[in-house]
Amino acid sequence: MSLSDTTAPDAVLTIENGSVAIGGRPVLRHINLSVRVGDFLALMGANGSGKSTLVRAMTGLRPLAGGHITMFGSELSSFHAWHRVGFVPQRSTAASGVPTSVWETVASGRLTRRRLLHPLLPKDRRAIREALEVVGLEDRARDGISTLSGGQQQRVLIARALAGEPELFFLDEPTAGVDLPNQQALATALSTLKERGATVVLVAHELGPLAPLVDRAVVMRDGRIAYDGSPLADHEVHGPLFDDGHTHHHHVEVATRDHTPHVASPLDIERNEESR
Repeated sequence: MSLSDTTAPDAVLTIENGSVAIGGRPVLRHINLSVRVGDFLALMGANGSGKSTLVRAMTGLRPLAGGHITMFGSELSSFHAWHRVGFVPQRSTAASGVPTSVWETVASGRLTRRRLLHPLLPKDRRAIREALEVVGLEDRARDGISTLSGGQQQRVLIARALAGEPELFFLDEPTAGVDLPNQQALATALSTLKERGATVVLVAHELGPLAPLVDRAVVMRDGRIAYDGSPLADHEVHGPLFDDGHTHHHHVEVATRDHTPHVASPLDIERNEESR
């Protein structure tokens, strides 16, 4: 059975013949992908290959021009259980110019689990503490987010997602611009997620210390899936294998005119829709 078989019974997310256009220009074409329970999937490719646009489509932040997305067995257009999904954006959104503490930032991850403006319950505080412990920042809980390094801020964003206790995580290039010690700390935190059986979709240009965690690689090239299979080394992803048009898992092109409505998602993410 192919790794991207969209009929997989244990899939938490499937895309069938998905396509995305931005400003009338096709960006993604004929995407068929299945993310299964427990996958630690690295979505890789060169800048402009469409990997970030694909993640935005998966999370309802970019509408499909054609095809279907199913999340936890429901059409994305009717999916409302966003507490089951966590998103970790790039760290540029961590401080956002608003003075806030590490604790407050992580606590905002509980909003999908409790009623707005209601006080934190003991279970909420426990989830926040545990999330900070996983990323190794429990001793910085009361510090201002702006006082942290870029790598530490990225770990705070992971803790914020963790606090919501989701089943499916999306991480958008968490190691971009992060020094090696913090990359290693990120790898330790994500290793804990993997041990807990979480399903992870990681967008990455290069994996670095995260490479040992990955059990499946999907490589984008020119808005299509060029490879879906066993993990690849960074030099293989960016080497001649995907520069000469050769693909290991090429999907059959099928035209479609099924227009899927945009789905408003509560996930916290920058809305700059340029594909990276």
